[in-house]
Amino acid sequence: MTLTIPALPAPNADRAPVSLTYHGVALTDDYGWLRAANWQEVMRKPDLLDARIRTYLEAENAYTAAALAPTQALQDTLFTEMKARLKEDDRQVPQPHGPFEYFPRFVKGGQYAQLCRVALGGSPDDATVLLDGNAEAAGKSYWDLGDATHSDDHKLLAYATDDKGSELYTVRIRDLATGKDLADEIPDTRGGLVWARDGKTLFYVKVDDNQRPQFIYRHTVGTPASDDVLVYAESDSGMFVGLSHTQSRRFITIEVHDHDTSEVHIIDADQPNRAPICIAPRSKGHQYGIEHHGDRLIITTNSKNAEDFRIVEALVAAPGQNNWREIVPHKPGRLIIEVSVFANHMVRLEREDSLPRIVITRLSDGEEHSIAFDEEAYALGLSSGYEFDTTRIRFTYSSMTTPAETNDYDMETRTRTLRKRQEIPSGHNPADYVTRRLFAPAADGELVPVTLLYKKTTPLDGSAPLFLYGYGAYGIAMPAAFSTGRLSLVDRGFIYAIAHIRGGKDKGYRWYTTGKLKSKTNTFTDFIAAGEHLVAQGLTTRGNIVANGGSAGGMLMGAVANMAPSLFLAIIADVPFVDVLNTMLDKDLPLTPPEWPEWGNPIESADDFQTIKSYSPYDNVAAKAYPHILALAGLTDPRVTYWEPAKWIAKLRRMNTSNNLVLLKTNMGAGHGGASGRFDSLKDTALNYAFALTVAGKAGA
Repeated sequence: MTLTIPALPAPNADRAPVSLTYHGVALTDDYGWLRAANWQEVMRKPDLLDARIRTYLEAENAYTAAALAPTQALQDTLFTEMKARLKEDDRQVPQPHGPFEYFPRFVKGGQYAQLCRVALGGSPDDATVLLDGNAEAAGKSYWDLGDATHSDDHKLLAYATDDKGSELYTVRIRDLATGKDLADEIPDTRGGLVWARDGKTLFYVKVDDNQRPQFIYRHTVGTPASDDVLVYAESDSGMFVGLSHTQSRRFITIEVHDHDTSEVHIIDADQPNRAPICIAPRSKGHQYGIEHHGDRLIITTNSKNAEDFRIVEALVAAPGQNNWREIVPHKPGRLIIEVSVFANHMVRLEREDSLPRIVITRLSDGEEHSIAFDEEAYALGLSSGYEFDTTRIRFTYSSMTTPAETNDYDMETRTRTLRKRQEIPSGHNPADYVTRRLFAPAADGELVPVTLLYKKTTPLDGSAPLFLYGYGAYGIAMPAAFSTGRLSLVDRGFIYAIAHIRGGKDKGYRWYTTGKLKSKTNTFTDFIAAGEHLVAQGLTTRGNIVANGGSAGGMLMGAVANMAPSLFLAIIADVPFVDVLNTMLDKDLPLTPPEWPEWGNPIESADDFQTIKSYSPYDNVAAKAYPHILALAGLTDPRVTYWEPAKWIAKLRRMNTSNNLVLLKTNMGAGHGGASGRFDSLKDTALNYAFALTVAGKAGA
């Protein structure tokens, strides 16, 4: 099976050039009309989209459907096998909290989780369902559960839902004795929900008119939302506001941050009506976070040039930066990712040499030990649970070949107990697969980690197609974790690779800073270097690589398509951030001001303008032979607005000199994350993989 240009005429977007001048440079946008003037209204009510724009997007969808029609049987097969790898009636290991244990579970045929609890030590089979996602989502084309948290007295559940994909959540409160929601209803929220210890005071994050989380409010159960008290208002549109609490649950934390600066305020959870206290006023480039133990705060900070962070302590009564005393020094190359503090232990998740580990410190005497793992590349997750006075932590471990394992670990006895191993109902033998870690030399001599997964029977003579995934932004590291979906590619002869490129923190904080702002192009050249190295190693050949990335990883896809089109057979760009310059010039978009520390501010800086202009995928589309391209978008996406991929595809189709397909599919009922149900999301993956397999000639494998 091969893909060919469909008989249906390709959409030809109207060109309506609009020119604006910045820093003496004229920018002409032929397709700016695809940006709906009422985009904020469309986020809430998609039916309000301008008819001309809707007609164009639907024409693109029809063209893509026609082009991919030959793959429909393969899509169905892939969906069926991926679904068969999921245990439909699955559940997480219950987490204890006081007299109960809490856990989510899925039921057979259910798209969404149920939130459940059972009496401490009871059988999960006897659990009470607190919230049934399947019932809540019934009749809705999209439904997402945001934060959900029970009160400390276990009487109430606060939860937030979004039924548009626009990430505008409505908070409701459920009486757990009756199972019914109270009259309390709070719209336009996003982020954390935190209860005070009185069981009747709820803190939440509210967005401004541009959908930015900027405000913290305090709600009293049983009163109208209009009476809620403003606790904190952020005046800087470039900063986001979040909510959390310390592991001790003693303090509610207000976390203000952008991509390189943070500030924390605390509220005593026993005195919720008191004003928040700032721990350390923000200072550009200073990032910190807090935990609590007794009369002191445990603070993770990058102050004093601690690029990969250090840990200090200060008295709660005198938390200012002048009073900080170091307890874990900075070690270059060892990135401290996360810290949790318990009654008798401090736990930190850190990464060194691109591999994570868990380190435990006994607080009474400072004795330290780590939990060891053997595989060449793996992923590690830490779950602190609900309790403070405990010696138990929980962690999950997986690798590209090993399904997820959930372990409880006793920090005193140093014993681990396997609580759950991910079950693959259709079967999986890790011994049939190989995971490897290679290092690709970048142009400047840096070594880029690349994690590989392939079947033992796959020929390593260059004949195998290769699926290369990358992200490389915001300091987000790509874990070498297990995925049931990608087995569908590997079982059909693909080599699957993850390029741990600069822009993430895979090799420490420096790996992030050397892949942002003026160094952003390192992200793109690292990805190309990874592909070239895999070719040089004889694992595949040029023009036989399918590249994939989403969101900021979609920017990566657009950039490498412009820079090295002949390296790739095809590019799959999920919700791609490709119109970087125009977006960073539009200060009214939800993410633009908070994104300036990541990409630069082209409004204020001519240098930033030129840097972004030099790589922005949309601005650099040129007359050249592009590989096959499939872009996916979401109409109500507030992060990467639908018009970015729409404009990019329109320009690519006009400029492309090859006969390869240039396709756009817009989900008209979803946002950044695509379809919301666990099975519906598999259909999105099946479409991507069917496209990859078909263009690589592996559809019948």
